[in-house]
Amino acid sequence: MDAHRLAVLTTRARQLASTGPRRILGLAGAPGAGKSTLAARLVDGLDGLAALVPMDGFHLAQAELERLGRAARKGAPDTFDAAGYAALLARLRAPEPGVTVYAPAFDRDLEEPVAGSVPVPPDLPLVVTEGNYLLHDDPAWAPVRALLDEVWFVETDDRLRVRRLVERHVAHGKDRARAERWVRESDEANARLVAAGRDRADLVVHLA
Repeated sequence: MDAHRLAVLTTRARQLASTGPRRILGLAGAPGAGKSTLAARLVDGLDGLAALVPMDGFHLAQAELERLGRAARKGAPDTFDAAGYAALLARLRAPEPGVTVYAPAFDRDLEEPVAGSVPVPPDLPLVVTEGNYLLHDDPAWAPVRALLDEVWFVETDDRLRVRRLVERHVAHGKDRARAERWVRESDEANARLVAAGRDRADLVVHLA
């Protein structure tokens, strides 16, 4: 993304942060679309006005996925604690004076969620959250949209996105053949679910 486009988006996020009580900005998009990178750059550009709380912190633990028989579909909507994520967003919308909320994050080296990773102090005016299913209309996920003041849908060229995903899986321990198969059979199935929510976004951000 060029510097001008990033500046425009940062200004929009800054305006959201300056209007009344705490606001929550969501970035949705398919796996590999660039959500995490854009969210981090927005927060960096807001000079201490925002915290980044990723949806991926609500991945179910690997042991629980195996118990449920869902480990082969890790990343699908039912491999997250959607209700827990919505509960955290509700808590973040109504900060208590003097109370820091600690959100979980996802450790890609461990491939596990880690509790208490992201401190969100009560006086912070904006929370940026990013993840695949912020606009998903499945009953488990539908409550999330109402807890977000704005949602931006992040998209990029599919060939680039798929290439990024394969390289990400390789970097975290999969051999290339397994990485390509995982992207083809799992990540791309999830991407199609995510794409169905595009029209419900407040803004579509195309990352060149």
